[in-house]
Amino acid sequence: MQTILVTGAAGFIGFHVAKRCLDAGFQVVGMDNLNLYYDVTLKKARLACLTEFSNFEFIEIDLNDRDAMGKLFDARPFGKVVHLGAQAGVRYSVENPYVYVDSNVMGTLNVLEGCRQGNVAHLVYASSSSVYGSNTSQPFSVSDSADHPLSLYAATKKATEMMAHSYSHLYGLPTTGLRFFTVYGPWGRPDMALFKFTKAILEGHEIEVYNAGKMKRDFTYVDDIAKVVTLVLEEVPSSDPNWNSRHPDPGSSSAPFRIFNVGNQQPTELIRFIEVLEDTIGIKAKKKMLPIQAGDVLDTFADVDSLTTAIGFSPSTPIEIGIQKFVAWYREYYHV
Repeated sequence: MQTILVTGAAGFIGFHVAKRCLDAGFQVVGMDNLNLYYDVTLKKARLACLTEFSNFEFIEIDLNDRDAMGKLFDARPFGKVVHLGAQAGVRYSVENPYVYVDSNVMGTLNVLEGCRQGNVAHLVYASSSSVYGSNTSQPFSVSDSADHPLSLYAATKKATEMMAHSYSHLYGLPTTGLRFFTVYGPWGRPDMALFKFTKAILEGHEIEVYNAGKMKRDFTYVDDIAKVVTLVLEEVPSSDPNWNSRHPDPGSSSAPFRIFNVGNQQPTELIRFIEVLEDTIGIKAKKKMLPIQAGDVLDTFADVDSLTTAIGFSPSTPIEIGIQKFVAWYREYYHV
C-alpha cells in the first residue's frame, strides 16, 4: 500500500482527509508545524485521534523550512501528496502579509520541489474560492477569470495554482488544485464563523454579523470535502486534448494540470446560517451588526459540473445537518 503525505494534518481539513485515508488503509505521514495561529491544544487533540491508527506517522516540520522539507522527501518515497498546510484566514492576511507569503508561497514551492525530486505520482493541493475576488459572474466556474483577488490570502492561493501549473508543464508533475468553498463542520477552527458564533451564543455573548448578514456563502460540509479529496487523489490528471492555447481555459491545460471547485452549490445568506444555528442550540443570538470587512467578497457560489464529471460525486450535505453535527461535536469536546 502506497504512502501518502498529508501536509497540515493537524489542521481542520487536513485532519479529516488524513483520517479518511487511514480508514481506507493507506499509510499516511502527517506533517504540520503546530503554529500558534489558534489553540494548539485543539491541533494536538486532532493528532491524538490520528495516532490511534497504526498506519499513521506524524512529523513536525514547517513548510517554509527548505532543508527539512528536502530531507523529508529524500528519506520517504511518497506515492501521492495532499498539500493542505497553509496559513489560513482572509482577515489575518490584511495585518500579517509576510506570514502568508512564507507559508503559502514558499511552503508550496518546497512541496512542489519535493514532489519533483521524489517523482510523486500526483499532487493534490488546497486552493480557495477567494481567488475569484471581484468577479461577480455566478456561479463561479473554473473557466472564469480569477485574476482580481481582494486579499493577500487570495493572491497567495492564486499564486500556488500558477506555480503548480509551471511544474506540471516543465516537469510533467500531475497536479490538481481544489478551490474550497467555506468549509465547516466538527473539529473546525476557532477563528471560523460557525465556531465563534456557537461559542458566543452558548456563553451569552454578542456575535459580530458583518454586512447585516446579507453575504451569501456556499457552505460546504467537511466530510464532503474529505471525500472529494480522496476521490480526486485517484484521478491523476493528464493533458487536455481539447485545450486551445488561443482561447485558454484556466481550469485545464495542455499540461497534466486541473482545477476544480469544491462547493455545496447552495449559497446561503449568513443570516439564515445563523438562524439554523440558533434553532439547533435553542438560544437566540445577541447580534452586533457591522459593515463588511476589508477583503471579504459579497457572495460565493460554486459551479462543480467539471468535478462531478471527473469523480461522480459533489458535496450535498444541507446546513441543517452539518450545523447539527458541529454543535454536537462542540458540546462533547468542550463539555458544554
